[in-house]
Amino acid sequence: MKKNNRINKIRNIGIIAHIDAGKTTVTERILYYTGRSYKIGEVHNGEAIMDWMPDEQKRGITITSAVTSCLWKNSEIQIIDTPGHVDFTIEVERSLRVLDGAVGVFCAVGGVEPQSETVWRQGNKYFVPKIAFINKMDRVGANFFGAVKMMQERLNANPLILQLPVGAEDTFSGVIDLINMKQIVWDDDTLGAKYTAEDISQEYREKAEEYREKLVETVAELDDEIMESYLSEEPIVNERLVAAIRRATIGLKIVPVLCGSALKNKGIQHLLDAIVHFLPSPADVPPIKGVHPETGETIECAATDDAPLAALIFKVFMMEGRKLSFVRIYSGKMKTGLDVYNSSRKRMEKLSRILRMHANKKERIDEAGAGSIVGVVGLKESTTGETLCSSDHTVLLEKIEFYEPVISVAVEPKTHADQEKLDMVLEKFLAEDPTIKVRKDEDTGQTILSGMGELHLEIIISRMLREFSTNVNVGKPQVVCRETISREVEASAMFDKEIAGQHHFGGVDLKIRPLVRGSGNKFCSKISNEIIPDIFVPAIENGVMKSLESGSLMGYPVVDVEAVLIGGSYKESLGSELAYRVSASMSCNKALNNGGPFLLYPIMNIEVFVPESFMGDVIGDLSSRGGKIESVESRTKGFDSAFDSAFNAGLQVIRATVPLSHMFGYSTSLRSATKGRGTFTMQFSRFDSI
Repeated sequence: MKKNNRINKIRNIGIIAHIDAGKTTVTERILYYTGRSYKIGEVHNGEAIMDWMPDEQKRGITITSAVTSCLWKNSEIQIIDTPGHVDFTIEVERSLRVLDGAVGVFCAVGGVEPQSETVWRQGNKYFVPKIAFINKMDRVGANFFGAVKMMQERLNANPLILQLPVGAEDTFSGVIDLINMKQIVWDDDTLGAKYTAEDISQEYREKAEEYREKLVETVAELDDEIMESYLSEEPIVNERLVAAIRRATIGLKIVPVLCGSALKNKGIQHLLDAIVHFLPSPADVPPIKGVHPETGETIECAATDDAPLAALIFKVFMMEGRKLSFVRIYSGKMKTGLDVYNSSRKRMEKLSRILRMHANKKERIDEAGAGSIVGVVGLKESTTGETLCSSDHTVLLEKIEFYEPVISVAVEPKTHADQEKLDMVLEKFLAEDPTIKVRKDEDTGQTILSGMGELHLEIIISRMLREFSTNVNVGKPQVVCRETISREVEASAMFDKEIAGQHHFGGVDLKIRPLVRGSGNKFCSKISNEIIPDIFVPAIENGVMKSLESGSLMGYPVVDVEAVLIGGSYKESLGSELAYRVSASMSCNKALNNGGPFLLYPIMNIEVFVPESFMGDVIGDLSSRGGKIESVESRTKGFDSAFDSAFNAGLQVIRATVPLSHMFGYSTSLRSATKGRGTFTMQFSRFDSI
């Protein structure tokens, strides 16, 4: 083994997918077959171990990512079960940031759905090796090869089929293992705990041999060792084939594909084998890199216990009234009671307790080493995305990117007692979820709560009442906009005042011009040091950027503009950073007022799945909401005709972009227009004019 035997036996994985693909059901079976739980928890009964929050049990969906661990064939698998709903994408983002591998779960009927694409891209962003599990092979309309083809087309993945399904829909009975060339049949009487490996039946022998040959050919193209044996027609032993598949998977060259039905207890043990065989340990991935907080020097954090401590807080959760920080340890060790250094805040924190997590259950441990994912109690000021290290070997790891909210509601406390609690409760939510924003409306005195979608805000309001007994009146949802300007404009301002006995003087001339959508905000100076000394330019930039945080129309942030410093005035000994910061802000505000300001609204990508007979009505409704139809295609397009199902016949997929402000209540309208048969998914695309 390399470096450290314990670390080589760790697998840090995430279960990722579109909503309702069966992620939590897969995780529940993993916990049962590994002996971590004594019974199978079902999502539809509200008994899933990993969906422990009351809102999750009530709605039958995952809302927050939950951490657990289990043992399989001498390997420790640390699992994060992530949400599939687009409103909780940040939970996936920050989980994938700290994971070494992922299992993408796909519904055999729906294939690659919109949120599947989102989470897959998030995995690609962090170079996370993945394996795929085609779930729900027992459902009407199950199409294994169609789902694999969609992986190629939509995800640009290179799927390597390791298993073939035996039957489909109500005839699904097992899988064919193409590595060992065996037919696997599960025993329903033991809830799938027992299974047998039999010779492949004559009915599937020819297809199995065909796909075994394709498997070997694909691996040979990626691995010189296998290619040499393949060309010389030497027999390739399974151990060498598995090792080659592992190398290619970790190298992000292929995605091994397995199949089964988690609900019917078929396929999970072999998925566990694949996790151990093909996904990397912390020692198999390149060491994470950070920078020295003072010098900016690049530092590699080796995945060993004897290296200096480097850990990242990837999530904060308020559990039973106490702050619980979820931490991934990349190198070194954490011990209970020791002080650690938060290099993001430049302060010391104490590790009061270290916990091994199993969903909402906690087990105290004295220490945790490299590769571990643990809960920590005692970090008072540290929050999501911050680095913990030793004070004598400081390092700063890359922070986690957060998404901007697109929808808001006004909340008002119902009683005086609720008023006193509201600010405290919102502060706790802000610590937990970086995608939540809170501000006070100066005109109405209302608290404006912003989030990633209607469901996101619903959950927050529900938790206010249930967990903190805080009652609030809630206004109608409003979209969160951005502001920009339509034309180039110049403005000047001067600050000349005496404050606390000191005179402050500074004059700033700015030119503000609009940029193309998505450019962000920019600042540059085109004046010489003689006009305004260079030492004051950062203060001017700071004043401009602060001013852009609140626009002139409705106070929304201003985006896609460039501010150019074109002139100004300076008086020897009177110039100050305060004066130039204030005059820059005043000048910027004047320019924004005179630049033809207008609003940019959140535009959403929407996919509507609808029977062909209702397509005209649905397209008409989308058009009336300001939607732009981008494509319409048959759900069966590109599917292997031998596996086409009557279930999919006539099902159309409409892809469009629609302003979020026009989509409130759309689910009710769609159900009405399609007699309950239409479904849709929606996710944020961009801010634009409408």
